Amino acid sequence: MGNFIKYLIFGVIGLVVIGILTYQYSDSAKKQVQLQALDTVHDLATNRMKKQAENGSTSVAAEFINLPIEATEVADGVFRVTGIGNIYMVTTDAGNVLFDTGLVMQVPKQIAAMKEVVQDNKLSHIILSHSHADHIGGVKYWREEGVEIIAHDQFTEEQRYLKALEPYLHNRNRLLFPFMPEKPPTAEMIAYGGITPTLTVKEGDSYRLELGGKVMEIYAMAGAEGADNVVMWLPEQKVLLSGDFFGPMFPQFPNVFTMRGEKIRKPMEYIKSLNRLIELAPEVIMPGHLDPVRGEEKIVAGLTKMRDAVQYVHDETIAGMNSGKTLYQLMETISLPPELELSQAHGRVSWAVKSIWEYYATWFHFDRTTELYGVDRGDVMPDVVALAGVDALLDKARSFNKAGQPVHAMHIIEILLADPTQASDPSVNKVRLEALQLLLDEAINGIENSYEIYWLNAQIRLAEGAIAEEGEAP
Repeated sequence: MGNFIKYLIFGVIGLVVIGILTYQYSDSAKKQVQLQALDTVHDLATNRMKKQAENGSTSVAAEFINLPIEATEVADGVFRVTGIGNIYMVTTDAGNVLFDTGLVMQVPKQIAAMKEVVQDNKLSHIILSHSHADHIGGVKYWREEGVEIIAHDQFTEEQRYLKALEPYLHNRNRLLFPFMPEKPPTAEMIAYGGITPTLTVKEGDSYRLELGGKVMEIYAMAGAEGADNVVMWLPEQKVLLSGDFFGPMFPQFPNVFTMRGEKIRKPMEYIKSLNRLIELAPEVIMPGHLDPVRGEEKIVAGLTKMRDAVQYVHDETIAGMNSGKTLYQLMETISLPPELELSQAHGRVSWAVKSIWEYYATWFHFDRTTELYGVDRGDVMPDVVALAGVDALLDKARSFNKAGQPVHAMHIIEILLADPTQASDPSVNKVRLEALQLLLDEAINGIENSYEIYWLNAQIRLAEGAIAEEGEAP
């Protein structure tokens, strides 16, 4: 699959090069050729993921890319085009304002869909909710001369570190989302980054934009997807364009820190941001993904529950640290009380506990001397395996699985996997597969955290692959 995408991208790049050579004196012609090429990429990638879904290999992310790209008026003078990331256009007599620009390969279809409902879609401003690729990918195709780009004052730094760590983060994401290409795209037309805002707003501040008789307020407030989050408030309509401030759904327990990697989202800053939104009392939320949320009472109740849930987990973690409990004790024991129950499909309480603990106390847990040195415990695991015996360790792991303790079993399995001579052993991987399947069943029938499920599915694929390489059926 990786080779398929790689060859596809090379083919598209070839089309673009031909187009640029053909139309080397026309910027608009270059852009049109690039948009046509991107449209081809989108169609092939979408068909690829549809086939994966038919074969039972799918994910929320794969489902997002198969959402229809459609334009509708979701509030008076506010138009939404759906996709992996929603884009919004606020129309005025003095020019239009675009909030977010979607994923780069969906830009051609999103531009075409918007033109169907807003014939005069000339822009004066582009507002970027944050620096993630599914929200900023279309900037270079939407922007014309003179268009202002407004973002959080942390946008440039967040974009910088995401670009600097792009190979590392891409490899992590590709393990979770195997439909991604083998390498991050480098062709200029699809590469991440390179956006320079013309106006930035500092954390905690706002910028008032008056255009064609409409008032739009841009609030810089750290959110659930990073330190560079902004939202746009339409005070006359009480409409909030939220980007990923809440994550992909509302309400939910937020990703204080995402498992896939990225900077921590500061819990107390997020609580302050939620308090600001509660004061606004929105009647409509227009999110960066999925459908609008309507109803002031429902929205304020959801905002309040999210704030109180984050505050509760934060305070319980601090109290546990002060009482001398270990990190893992806190991860096991802290849970939301019934009145604060929220979906943990994206963010997870136990991971928030770990993030908050390490946010305040950093990486050294004050319990293992070896954490201070650059010798990994895996370096001595082959000796442990030799001393304990493979059969004895596997028997213990099997007994943990049988007792419904798959995490305990995985601790044993990871000791064995650290020994290169055992990592491909079918016997080891069969017990590993059994533990992973138990964990997956618990995840699916429990809080249904999507990232936990992605990870477990990825590990199951690796275990099955190791067994298959040795010529045995899983």
